[in-house]
Amino acid sequence: MPTVSVDKAELWERLGQEFSSEDFDALCFEYGVELDEDTTAEVEEAIKQGLPLNDHSFLTLDQQLKIETPANRYDLLCIEGIARALKIFLGKAKAPHYKLVYPSKGESELLTVTIHPETICRRRKSRPLFACAILRNIKFTPSSYANICRRRQLVAIGTHDLDTLKGPFRYEARAPKDIKFAPLNKDKAYTAEELMTLYESDKQLSRYLPIIRDSPVYPIIYDAEDRVLSMPPIINSNHSKITLNTTNVFIDVTATDQTKLDIVVNMVVTMFSEYCAEPFTVEPVKMILPDGSTKISPDLSERKMLAHASYVNSCTGLSLKSEEVTKLLSKMALFPTISSTNADEIEVSIPPTRPDIFHECDIMEDAAIAYGFNNLPHTFPPTTTVGQPSAINKLSDIIRLEWALAGWVEVLPLTLCSHEENFAFLNHEDDNSTAVKIANPKTLEFQVVRTTLIPGLLKTIRENRSHSLPMKIFEAERQARNERHAAAVWCNKTAGFEIVHGVFDRAMKMLEIPRISNSDSKAVTGYYMKETSDPMFFPGRAATIYYRAPPSKRKNTTFEKLKQDAKAALHVSNDMVLGTLGILHPSVLEKFDIQYPCSAVEFTLDPFKKEMQKIWTNDE
Repeated sequence: MPTVSVDKAELWERLGQEFSSEDFDALCFEYGVELDEDTTAEVEEAIKQGLPLNDHSFLTLDQQLKIETPANRYDLLCIEGIARALKIFLGKAKAPHYKLVYPSKGESELLTVTIHPETICRRRKSRPLFACAILRNIKFTPSSYANICRRRQLVAIGTHDLDTLKGPFRYEARAPKDIKFAPLNKDKAYTAEELMTLYESDKQLSRYLPIIRDSPVYPIIYDAEDRVLSMPPIINSNHSKITLNTTNVFIDVTATDQTKLDIVVNMVVTMFSEYCAEPFTVEPVKMILPDGSTKISPDLSERKMLAHASYVNSCTGLSLKSEEVTKLLSKMALFPTISSTNADEIEVSIPPTRPDIFHECDIMEDAAIAYGFNNLPHTFPPTTTVGQPSAINKLSDIIRLEWALAGWVEVLPLTLCSHEENFAFLNHEDDNSTAVKIANPKTLEFQVVRTTLIPGLLKTIRENRSHSLPMKIFEAERQARNERHAAAVWCNKTAGFEIVHGVFDRAMKMLEIPRISNSDSKAVTGYYMKETSDPMFFPGRAATIYYRAPPSKRKNTTFEKLKQDAKAALHVSNDMVLGTLGILHPSVLEKFDIQYPCSAVEFTLDPFKKEMQKIWTNDE
């Protein structure tokens, strides 16, 4: 959950009263946020000792309140939103209606922004989505410069002094060498290529350079006289920078995701619109899209939803009338009206500041917050249940216990790994249909959700190279996927193929799964092995493990997917692939920086869970 720091004195001024730390903590709890820290005591102690406040990271702005907010409440990420929400909750103000105000001559006088077609090419790492707005006759305060969009990979915001520019504007994508302007707080003009070098050592901006650096074209915004407004998401132009004396602000927002774009532009303009001469008004901008169509930005229309007093009561255990529910929803900055045709129905208008409301249950939750969670009646649940472990967890526990008793050490690697570790390091190719890929990974170590347990085991061996040999480690995956796997790796001066073969046989023995011959057609159920040619393993030292289920229960389940060619060769359509075992290829070990030979086994437990559940149920 995000934590927002606000100036204590300014918040008290906005709320019209002062609170003790305990009272404000209680207010935050009632509203559904949490007071994480009050720095008053630290500031007072620092002042008493004569320490300069700016030398202390936690005392940069006098007395601070650090408030932890729900991750889906974007309207609470700044002091404007927090103060507005709490003031409405306390009944000291009414929720504002945000509205678009057109120039005196109407839509024909709107500022226009033309979005050029080259900006929509995603292959070039461009930022194809654009939104904008104008705040007129605004009066800034020093604290209103806070930016609620700290990361720029998905969304970037630019603010400009509109009086220094001339419309119409253009949003283009140009080659770096063709872009030249003086960036924010610089008098000298640089090309975009030079800016990339200039900001490599900048602690704040260097983290954003990779977003567009490798693209052949960079996004850029121009006015009618070819003056640069911004090169998103890196930096604005010095020419159009805003100051405390700025009265008309042009806001541009670029993004790679439409939903995030809409949310961010609405949050920025609704939060800052309170500083306009006519509060909570925004002047729209006409955007000419690449296909020639036009769009008005932003969209501050209120969404309509239906709620029912009976539904609120059924979820909360209350007996509220529709009138009482509407009062509660009004405290949460919503606009409820009782239906004229059905007294139980409540028509709710959702302001643009509340994109977190999707369903009637979200409205019910707001009503419960306004009523007070601590005030809800305490009741015993109408039904009782007896919990028991699932079959797949019992299976996992059997494997874990037996392997641990055999002297193997259980490890718990991360479920995310790099793309290379999951594929290239194992001599496998990505078929683009197996792995779940993270769209915006924090680091290269967390690019995909692993499709095999082997990389995690090998990385564990790599990080424990100083330990004595042999190393015997295993993992039984827990709820990372619907399919449960178990894997083990042996690392020693000798390969130990027979060791991993034996530990797998031991697991099957404990599950009472007999070993059979692949040519034994009379066998009802069991497992067998066939030599395989997986590039992860040493040639001629690898096997695929097959499982023949009871006839009535045979299903087309596989270790990762059915190997149709292997099954066709066997002419047994109901034999399924459990997993693989073998001696790991030297190139795999080299990529994981392991100097000793290793053998590995990995298989799935899923085919056994239904049969085991029957056995355990009968035993009980």
